[in-house]
Amino acid sequence: MTTKKQDMAIIGAGATACAVCCAGPILGLLAAIGLGTAAGVAMFGAAGLVIAAIGVLLVIARRRRRSVTCEPVSDQPVTVSQRR
Repeated sequence: MTTKKQDMAIIGAGATACAVCCAGPILGLLAAIGLGTAAGVAMFGAAGLVIAAIGVLLVIARRRRRSVTCEPVSDQPVTVSQRR
């Protein structure tokens, strides 16, 4: 082997060793970022569901109160005058 090929082999072996050694931490970091993103999306969705449920409960409660307070005074028909 010539000196040039030996130098290239050493550089290639060093690059391979670096890739093998650093692959675990890099993949671990990417996995942590992915899990953090998934957890953030899940928490955001859960918060949205809670807010929507509270809104629905408030609307239902308001409608129930309105139906109780808006009872007719009498069962008699009411005449409406028309102005022209």
